[in-house]
Amino acid sequence: MNIRPISGASAGGRRGRKGWPVLMSGVLLMAVTACGAGHSGSGSASGSGDGKGKGKGSAGQSKQSEAVVTISPKSGATEVDTSGALEVSAGKGKLTAVEVKDDKGTAVTGTITGGGTGWKPAGHLAAATKYTVHAVAKDSAGREAAEDSSFTTLTPKNTFVGYFTPEDGSTVGVGMPFSIRFTRGITHPGDVEKAIQIKTEPAVDVEGHWFGNDRLDFRPEEYWKSGTKVTVKLNLDGVEGRDGVYGKQSKTVKFTIGRNQVSVVDAKKHTMKVTQDGKVVKTIPVTTGKPGYDTWNGQMVMSEKLAVTRMNGETVGYGGEYDIKDVPHAIRLTTSGTFIHGNYWGGGAFGNYNASHGCVGLRDVKGGYDKGVPAAWFFNHSMIGDVVVVKHSHDRTVDPDNGLNGWNMSWDKWKA
Repeated sequence: MNIRPISGASAGGRRGRKGWPVLMSGVLLMAVTACGAGHSGSGSASGSGDGKGKGKGSAGQSKQSEAVVTISPKSGATEVDTSGALEVSAGKGKLTAVEVKDDKGTAVTGTITGGGTGWKPAGHLAAATKYTVHAVAKDSAGREAAEDSSFTTLTPKNTFVGYFTPEDGSTVGVGMPFSIRFTRGITHPGDVEKAIQIKTEPAVDVEGHWFGNDRLDFRPEEYWKSGTKVTVKLNLDGVEGRDGVYGKQSKTVKFTIGRNQVSVVDAKKHTMKVTQDGKVVKTIPVTTGKPGYDTWNGQMVMSEKLAVTRMNGETVGYGGEYDIKDVPHAIRLTTSGTFIHGNYWGGGAFGNYNASHGCVGLRDVKGGYDKGVPAAWFFNHSMIGDVVVVKHSHDRTVDPDNGLNGWNMSWDKWKA
């Protein structure tokens, strides 16, 4: 899907109502003519009649427009579907203006099609909302006809929302996708994806990719450029994500891309080179997964920072092999439990051999109080969205959906 800049709402004028005084005066002229003919036959209202009430010029001016405006659904309708129900058409004429607004005065964007014969909204409508419609058409003689209507959309019995990252107003690293997880499995992914609009400054192509039926991530082809401002509009209110289940979310999320930090871990050399804006700023000795517990290869995005946390082998399928209640300076890299973290029990492993159960370990002290140790330095110089790349490990590449790690999928597959 191509993400396009969000266009402003179009608003049709209300010129059609200017036609009413002309029509009313025409009715009066016809009434006067009829009365004159019923008496002495003194002529038309214009004074140039022939005694039969057929004044020249007045009949053509009083004729109403032949254009017929039709609005669906009918005025006063309730429980109207949020998609596909609203249509405006013109017969014996062409639409010149269509104005649709919700009960807050917000205009609904739409397009006149078929050379003026029809109009449809550009997207879905919000649920449980009253809308007003004003439409104007002209016939071949340029005479206007107008129609007004109002209706109320349905109130859903079943709804869904999306939980997203990063947070509104945050500054994140260059690897951070916009990821949204839905509370219900989505069976109409095209409609949901269409309702999420992303704008960037500077402009860059951003594409979405579904992981299963409940998660949708967006990213550009390459890492974001530092300083990029991203605006996401979640227009999910009224979207039918699956049969009978509608979104109830309408929110704008903004975040900014910070400095470029990518750290490369070499599992064979037991080192990590930290780069900022392409320059190596620090090389840190590390330990990675020992044989049988090798660390994933690939690009992994920081998704969580914890000053101290408990790590228990039971939670990742390693039985009772370890239970460390005070792991310092821990940064999550995968959903399955891969961290880059401080390690105060590793002895001489850092820079020399691999001794972990799959995490990347940096030298630290118990309690994490020493700001001068490598783990503390790295923790304090990292942010959510920074990238850690692991290479030369004996394990395979991490799955793209294991964490925020879609960068391990080619651009062609991502767009597909």
